[in-house]
Amino acid sequence: MKTSPLKSLLLIAAAALLLAPPAAAVEVDDFDSIQLYTLKNRSGMTVSVTNYGAIITSIVVPDRNGKMADVALGYDRVEDYINAVDRPYFGAIVGRYGNRIAKGKFTLDGKTYSLATNNNPNHLHGGNIGFDKVVWDAKPIEGQNAIQLSYLARDKEEGYPGNLQIRVTYTLTDDNAILVDYHATTDQATPVNLTQHTYFNLKGEGEGTILDHELMLNADRYTPVDATAIPTGELPAVAGTPMDFTQPKPIGRDIDQKNQQLEFGRGFDHNWVLNKPDDNKAMTLAARVYEPTSGRVMEVHTTEPGIQFYCGNFLDGRLIGKAGNPYVHRGGFCLETQHYPDSPNQPGFPSTILRPGKTYQTQTSYRFSTR
Repeated sequence: MKTSPLKSLLLIAAAALLLAPPAAAVEVDDFDSIQLYTLKNRSGMTVSVTNYGAIITSIVVPDRNGKMADVALGYDRVEDYINAVDRPYFGAIVGRYGNRIAKGKFTLDGKTYSLATNNNPNHLHGGNIGFDKVVWDAKPIEGQNAIQLSYLARDKEEGYPGNLQIRVTYTLTDDNAILVDYHATTDQATPVNLTQHTYFNLKGEGEGTILDHELMLNADRYTPVDATAIPTGELPAVAGTPMDFTQPKPIGRDIDQKNQQLEFGRGFDHNWVLNKPDDNKAMTLAARVYEPTSGRVMEVHTTEPGIQFYCGNFLDGRLIGKAGNPYVHRGGFCLETQHYPDSPNQPGFPSTILRPGKTYQTQTSYRFSTR
């Protein structure tokens, strides 16, 4: 492929480490088709993506002094993604329904559907074999610094109704933003809630905890949960609670307060209601994160109404990252743009039902800078 210093580069690599046979357990029928794709822009930022799980495997960005580091948690080998302990969903697209559905059941148009209960009593991130555990079709987009991944989720796959055709496009811009565009159509009514599950550490993956990162969430309300992490249906104000990130504060400042919601999530693992009208599908600032030692900043914009902030409460040092360092407790955070958890069972929440003839279309951007 011809490249020019004046144009962004799309580097395509069938990386040997990502093509080693899997070590155990999970079978992948078309293992030989797994590829690694690397996007690179004019400033030197790179984003690597594999078509297994549509996973972002690395994000390499500069600090305030120009030093590059990989800020996305993950692995060097595909078998580690396939067989990861506790299934952390590093870097993956999750669905058909990202987040939880209570007791693995929902009723749609008078019919009740049963899903896998793979998260204690509830359904999480699409089930036993969600979109993070399948091989997607992938192709570079001609003339763009982008990779398009597609997958057909068939009727009754993981219990969901309808043949759902999904397309996710990752684009790397020259101003250091990753654009994630989601597109889906269906032949039967079905719930859809896709999200991107990268864990970030702006100091660099494996470089300790994220408790000193300063976070702002553009959200005056959130969705409190019960002891099984299912929303209660209420939308209370964050003001006066540890859930208030309307002004930037270190993630660790309030995380150990005696608070029932923090106890239920073992820390922050909740959906925040973004400050926008329910029917507003314009891109909106959702979050901003600043890491003081490196100076790295990440801003998240989205068309979605909510964002799940999770701070690695279940990481415990057993998982070893790309630099050989253990991923310690609270060693990464996720900012998953989404509709609210359990929306198919919550009539007061914005609908997640996609019907034939309609198109599911959302966009999220992760933009990196320094200060």
